[in-house]
Amino acid sequence: MFLHVDPIVGYRALKKAHFYLACSMLKAHWLRSKWLAVSWFLIMNVLFFLPGSALPGQGWFGDFPIDKLVHIGLFAGLVFIGASAFRIDLNQYKFIVLVLVIAYGLAIEVIQREWIANRSFDLYDLLCDTIGGIGGGLAWLGTYRKK
Repeated sequence: MFLHVDPIVGYRALKKAHFYLACSMLKAHWLRSKWLAVSWFLIMNVLFFLPGSALPGQGWFGDFPIDKLVHIGLFAGLVFIGASAFRIDLNQYKFIVLVLVIAYGLAIEVIQREWIANRSFDLYDLLCDTIGGIGGGLAWLGTYRKK
């Protein structure tokens, strides 16, 4: 005798299991390291303050704006890893963190325009920084939500 499993119920259970697996991976101890958070921040600064001539060209990506995805990923990682490492409760401080992310993104763009050779202010980079910060915050909230 075979056990019949409804495919929709099975799919939902599998989807839920994948979500819990992803959340448990994001709660890994090494992701809460203050050294990782500080290193991430320093690497971001090095990358953002490279002169434009040191950056790769369009390459095989063509017209696809890969730099926008880099901004989103770096800021998402900064918020997620920073909030995890320094035990910042984003439920309570989400507005302050969002303002700090926007201010940091704006500062980067101004510094690039004023002092970095072959770099300019890009409003879309600032928008992607904000989107990345929000995404990192939402990932943190989804991972560390209180039951």
